[in-house]
Amino acid sequence: MKTLSIEHSRWAYFGDFAVYLAAILASPWLLYRFAPHHSLVATVAAVVTGLAIWSLIEYGMHRLVFHGIEPFQRMHGEHHRRPHALIATPTVLSLAMITVLFWLPAILLAGTWFGSGATLGVTIGYFLYGVNHHAVHHWRARGAWMRRCKRLHAIHHLQPGCNYGVTFSLWDRIFHTGRRL
Repeated sequence: MKTLSIEHSRWAYFGDFAVYLAAILASPWLLYRFAPHHSLVATVAAVVTGLAIWSLIEYGMHRLVFHGIEPFQRMHGEHHRRPHALIATPTVLSLAMITVLFWLPAILLAGTWFGSGATLGVTIGYFLYGVNHHAVHHWRARGAWMRRCKRLHAIHHLQPGCNYGVTFSLWDRIFHTGRRL
C-alpha cells in the first residue's frame, strides 16, 4: 500500500510560494476596496493579530501535530530523514486548513472584516514560515537572525523534542522547549 507523500516536484514546491504570495498581494487590495472604510484601522490591527496568532499556530502544529499525531508524525519524520528534499504541506491542504480552521471561525466570531484581516495575518505568517524554513535548509545564512534560525533548527533535527519554533522562538522559551548546544 502506498503511503501519502508530502514530497513535491520543484513546480509544486515553489508553486506553493507563488500561490501564497499572490494571495498576500491581492488581499490588502480586496480589503481596502470592499471593507467599510471606518473598519480599516481595525482590519490592519486584525492583520497584526493574525500574524501573532500564526506564531503560536506554527509552534503548536510543529510540536503537537507534526511530532505527535499520525500520519503527520510519520510524514514529518521523512523531512527529518531528508532535510534537503522538497517536502511541504500540499497547497490544497494548507489552503483548506486556513479556510476551514481559521477564516470561517474568525469571521463567525469577529465579523467579516476583522476575521479576513486576521486570516491575512495568518497567511503572511505561513508564507514567511515557508520561506524561512526553506532558507534554513537550502540557503547560506547572511545575517545574525538567519544564523540563529539555522542553528536552532539544526538542533531540532538532532534533538526532535525541542526547538519547535522555526520562525519565532518565543513559544519555545515560554513552554521551556528551547535548547541550545
